[in-house]
Amino acid sequence: MAQELATLAQQTADRLAEQHVGVVVAAVADDLMEIRGAGSTGAHHRPVPGPGTLFEIGSVTKAFTALALARLASAGTVGLDEPLCDLLPAGATVPSRDGRPITLQHLATHTSGLPRLPKGMLLQALLRPSKPDPYADCTADALLSGLARTRLGATPGKRFRYSNLGAGLLGLALARRAGTEYETLITREICAPLGMTDTVVTVDGTRSEGSAQGHARRGRPVAAWHLADLAGAGGLHSTATDLVAFVRAQLDGGPAGLDEAIRLSRAVEHRRSPFAWVHLGWMAHRLHPRQGAHLQIWHNGGTGGFSSFVGFDPEKRLAVIALGNTRRPVDGPAFDLLRTLQTERAAKPN
Repeated sequence: MAQELATLAQQTADRLAEQHVGVVVAAVADDLMEIRGAGSTGAHHRPVPGPGTLFEIGSVTKAFTALALARLASAGTVGLDEPLCDLLPAGATVPSRDGRPITLQHLATHTSGLPRLPKGMLLQALLRPSKPDPYADCTADALLSGLARTRLGATPGKRFRYSNLGAGLLGLALARRAGTEYETLITREICAPLGMTDTVVTVDGTRSEGSAQGHARRGRPVAAWHLADLAGAGGLHSTATDLVAFVRAQLDGGPAGLDEAIRLSRAVEHRRSPFAWVHLGWMAHRLHPRQGAHLQIWHNGGTGGFSSFVGFDPEKRLAVIALGNTRRPVDGPAFDLLRTLQTERAAKPN
């Protein structure tokens, strides 16, 4: 099985490298794990990216933010149904609709009714589509000022509406309640218990030397993104090694203290259709019976120069991670690899 896993991971990495500057693919099956890279980091010496290469992981960050919510909820520090306004500075105005306030659970399941982007960002993106660091001005003051002028598109809890703004506000609110800032919160509640030493918001020192250079779709180098106080929506950098540790906790339950939070994150469920739903921080669907009816829980991410995917099947204890240093999505080949692993596992006798 180990050789088969290595072959499939390398084939997927090679497939992705045809359209990306560099990629890293990890495949996990039970206690086995293979990480394979292809292409280059885009740095001057252009090494092949590997297990320790740092990538911007974009919206995969949301799975960390939501798990931090579950961790604090399990500890009694916050409540899933606690209104967002209770965690923000005094005087902050949070919109509501039909008498229902936005809760922390709404933010983590994209059912808050908030728009995708902070107030004013859509117009800004239309006027300056080539702005190299579009979220850099999303300070807490700017976010809260825009929030006060925001109208909800749906009653909280009623409808799925993907929102970077909502996830960013969740990260900001949780950090305030915990008496720290977002990066420290994630390190303390998730990364330290799992031994993840290279999942960070701030990249400096030796980490800069081990970071991949981001690229636009056609391979042009682009500047890194900084999400300021919207970091909870997509501000983390990570490595394949760290993300394997993160996804293994999803498969195995994680260490004491984190296991309860993982169970809680998946116990919460908002149905989008009979075959698709959202947990705290994760998208989920079950494939059509003709495709094996396999369960896939996942999140993808994208920034100005990077793309990412983390997906797993807790029933069959399989997972796939794909990281690319080009804006072009890695989802298709990553989903294909996960489905291949699921199909092969289902075909083998117990």
